[in-house]
Amino acid sequence: MAALALLEDIANRAIRRERVFCDRADFLAHDDTWLISRYRLPRTALLELCAQMGPHLERRTRHNQAIPVQVQVLSVLGFLATGTFQREIGDRSGISQSTFSRILPDVLRGIIRLCPRLIRFPYSAQEQQEVMEDFLRKTGFPNVIGAIDCTHVAIRAPHVNEYMYVNRKKFHSINVQLICDAHMAILNAVVRWPGSTHDSFIVRNCSVGNRLEAGAGRDGWLLGDRGYPLKKWLLTPIAHTETAEEAHFNTAHARAQSVVERSIGMLKGRWRCLDASRGRLLYDPEKVCQIILACCVLHNLCLSHGIELREEEMCMDLDDHPPLPAERNVHITALRRRREVIHQLYQQVNNFDENKHTHVHISTECFI
Repeated sequence: MAALALLEDIANRAIRRERVFCDRADFLAHDDTWLISRYRLPRTALLELCAQMGPHLERRTRHNQAIPVQVQVLSVLGFLATGTFQREIGDRSGISQSTFSRILPDVLRGIIRLCPRLIRFPYSAQEQQEVMEDFLRKTGFPNVIGAIDCTHVAIRAPHVNEYMYVNRKKFHSINVQLICDAHMAILNAVVRWPGSTHDSFIVRNCSVGNRLEAGAGRDGWLLGDRGYPLKKWLLTPIAHTETAEEAHFNTAHARAQSVVERSIGMLKGRWRCLDASRGRLLYDPEKVCQIILACCVLHNLCLSHGIELREEEMCMDLDDHPPLPAERNVHITALRRRREVIHQLYQQVNNFDENKHTHVHISTECFI
């Protein structure tokens, strides 16, 4: 009797189970408004993205139900845009949670491969001139080749070197350095340092900082907040203003430098997985860094297609700066350059006031 039962069990196991597939709707059939609300990109951009990533995502399989490239891409974009759980994203896309977990790294790597084309710092004279003209036209601040700032992305406490990821606000994070242009496009992203790392340390040890220190900035400079040291190529505000000129400089500097704060707010508002209000990213630091960098690439892709974000949708960081580095051993050239800009900006205001007064005086004489 026992032998018969054993033979029956073996026979049952030998019978191949029928594979059950979930329905996968053609999401790309929806209009652009629907697609942007869920995947942050219009149909043309999504098709272009799928075409570029297709060769890296199409897999050889013995099954006749391989996951289509567009399902892989849209599933990951939906996750990045909402920060929701993998199982919920899988249910929407018609795939299992385990399948989503398997395709996530491949899609992230595919997006990151686009980084050299979409995120580029302006090193040539012509590129820097274009960025400077944009900043001057939009903010009135001269010779700016980028605005720099750091932002924290919350993560689960890592198993290795956990203490290094605790930032000054006492939560675990990755400290991300971003440089953007006057249009809020990201020019450079440094995504690898744990949350305890100071902003000034990151800029001193990144490729852009090293190249600008060697003279690649020419006559241009970055604008950084008071968490950065004053350099020939990095202009920071006056710590303690004493004159009207210095106060006006700080106001003009804050207005121009705020573009990177708005860029960060747009990045986190569009890709809500990065915003702490949606909770922490429950991955190891290496995968979190891939997620952040992929979001930076997609941020620029959205801007290149003219996809704006309303102010109320942005997730702005609180105005909380790291401790101020002491301005000691500052190069005399850096101090001189900042003093020249302070005087230049204040002189522009005086000239504008004089021209305005002259125009009003002439108009009054004509009226009389």
